[in-house]
Amino acid sequence: MDIKLQFYCPRWGAEDLPWSAFCKKVKQSGYDGIEAAVPEQVNERAEMTAALKANGLLFIGQYFQSFEKDFDAHQKNYLRYLHLLASAAPVKINAQTGKDYFSFEQNASLIQVAADFSEQTGIKICHETHRNKALFAAHVAHSYLQQLPNLSITADFSHWCSVAESLLEDQKEAMALACKRVEHLHARIGHAQGAQVIDPRLPLYQRALAQHLGWWDAVVSHYRKEGRRVLTVTPEFGPAPYMVQLPFTQMPIANQYEINVYMMQLLKNRYEA
Repeated sequence: MDIKLQFYCPRWGAEDLPWSAFCKKVKQSGYDGIEAAVPEQVNERAEMTAALKANGLLFIGQYFQSFEKDFDAHQKNYLRYLHLLASAAPVKINAQTGKDYFSFEQNASLIQVAADFSEQTGIKICHETHRNKALFAAHVAHSYLQQLPNLSITADFSHWCSVAESLLEDQKEAMALACKRVEHLHARIGHAQGAQVIDPRLPLYQRALAQHLGWWDAVVSHYRKEGRRVLTVTPEFGPAPYMVQLPFTQMPIANQYEINVYMMQLLKNRYEA
């Protein structure tokens, strides 16, 4: 079955651009939408909404503000941010849910909060496989996925490579299950020593690129098998400190925006050609 990939441009790394200029650039680059947090300031939120509408762009909400160590405060703010994101009518919400040092029960409670919120609002929430969060490692996420059958993830497997200091060759069972539970995909290439290669076009990183493409092939194959027609993707190479900088000048060693557009075209050609 044919599958359509919807591509979202990260706001991360382009915060210096006004919303109108950013959204115009995104549209011209061929994206379908953006992925971003919702500004808390009313005026900026209105600017974002107007820019999205003017350029015919879709929106995926992003929650990353899981900073509180106290669980009760953490859970309260989690729900507050979900409501803020929902106010912008997102296609879905990508949530960096929980903390790596919270217990399974605490993180599962947050995931249930998200499930209840989804049921009330109709907005799907997918939980990102991100360092420092609940799903910070492949083997840990495997346990959550086994015990929580309705858990859907934002697959950013680059983080797991960094945590495991490998390309996860010895965690095939965990990766196979994860690839079947993907609701959203972050297309960034990680390696054994970090969550972002300098540039996926470099020969040095072709093995890492091939490994990630293999996982994404499995995701697309599962979507086709299940009859799902649309997979949302955010090419998410980031700025410093993800992007290596030159000493002293702090100039980026590669072009973040250009790399993300390259990743979008690579995946379009691979899955929609």
